[in-house]
Amino acid sequence: MISVCMAVYNGEKYVREQLESILPQLAENDEVIVSDDGSSDRTLEIIREMNDPRIHIFQNIGLHGYTRNFENALLHSEGDIIFISDQDDVWMNNKVRVMTDALRGYELVIHDAAVTDASLHVTCPSHFAKMNIRPGFLRDFVRMRYSGACMAFTRDFLELALPFPSDAELCPYDNWLAFLAEYRHTANVIFRQLILYRRHGDNALTAGEYSTRPVLTRIRSRLYCLRHVIARNLARSEKR
Repeated sequence: MISVCMAVYNGEKYVREQLESILPQLAENDEVIVSDDGSSDRTLEIIREMNDPRIHIFQNIGLHGYTRNFENALLHSEGDIIFISDQDDVWMNNKVRVMTDALRGYELVIHDAAVTDASLHVTCPSHFAKMNIRPGFLRDFVRMRYSGACMAFTRDFLELALPFPSDAELCPYDNWLAFLAEYRHTANVIFRQLILYRRHGDNALTAGEYSTRPVLTRIRSRLYCLRHVIARNLARSEKR
């Protein structure tokens, strides 16, 4: 069973197009878990109008922000394989098949993306090439470049990753997932563009673009994530 976990917030412009790119790739028993962070526009109305029984909507009633919104979606998922989805991208029609195949023998898979403008005109054919992305924990430690929207992972890995570290500012969810898998040498990075990553004025994330945060803040962020990665792995080892 596949779970697609989507965090939404005032996404009425693009959410239907995104869901229409996802649903044809799913089987009848798969699910789309939508977590809403308090939208004030027609986002939820549009999703309900699609009238697809595979879509399940939950309100994020805890802490707000994109990391906690995604965490809420993940907590409600039941699939053996979990995909992350933003509300405003478009999936290539072979994404689910390619990612499911690439996940064999790994805990997490990360794919490349074609970057577009709001109208889906490609402005950069490869996010990986633009950001000079190459796999490796040390590279990630220097600067995280991955987007959660390009990730899929196993249920066992999700159980290790939850709950997310408490400080979402220092350790956003996509940094956390990538750090954790890279540290464990269980990440598979594939150089295939499997989404159109739509850039527009309302985007919540910048998918690894150059940070404007002070250097000391970035160092503190990396050390915070690393400390939690080590602690989480030690805790699992002790349980076994």
